[in-house]
Amino acid sequence: MKDPSFRRSVALFRAFMREQGDPATAYTLLARDAADQVERHGPVRGKVVVDIGGGDGYFTREFRRRGAHGYLFEPDTAELSPGERADTVVADGYLLPLADGAADVCFSSNVLEHVADPHTFLSEMARVTRPGGLIYVSFTNWYSPWGGHEWAPWHYLGAERARSRYERRTGRPAKHRLGDNLFRIGVGETLRHVRSRSDVTVVSARSRYWPVLPQLVPRIPVLREFATWNLLLILRRCS
Repeated sequence: MKDPSFRRSVALFRAFMREQGDPATAYTLLARDAADQVERHGPVRGKVVVDIGGGDGYFTREFRRRGAHGYLFEPDTAELSPGERADTVVADGYLLPLADGAADVCFSSNVLEHVADPHTFLSEMARVTRPGGLIYVSFTNWYSPWGGHEWAPWHYLGAERARSRYERRTGRPAKHRLGDNLFRIGVGETLRHVRSRSDVTVVSARSRYWPVLPQLVPRIPVLREFATWNLLLILRRCS
């Protein structure tokens, strides 16, 4: 699918809406799309790709399918399917069991909003990436319509109220709790942080799913916090 395009955005949105009932279709499509975005900056064949927090391994498998040496690092074994556990390193993204500069590409999709200290998380991604290597990181910003995850968009009325509403409506506990495994992370603050770092340069900062001019929205203060939906950063590791 051409990126950006309305066709691509609609296809991803439809898959997202069916994610609970058909996660394989949704995440397989998203993994292909993400790998295409990485390969805009060079082929991954023969490269070491580290997937941090990749859950059930859809992204890792897609990179392997394209000839990369893909490795999945996931801290929560409950997220893994039985077939994926043998090929996964159970490790926290704050402290990866990797040497400095071990990865050609360090990849993280929709993880940053789930860590309490995103700056340390980004520092670890930079540490394990070789000089000149690529860092792909995306996250759902708090004030986007999906910032509350399963209890969005009611998070605009307050996190606890939204979570309680979800549990009353579905009769099951919410997966996410603000301050525990979901955190308020913004577009502007994250852009300011990565631009101030001396160990990376910003190659691209864009809305991951916008169908037109995806680089424009993250540049507009205030509006970007609501309209970016999901911020995608492509960073280059400095020497």
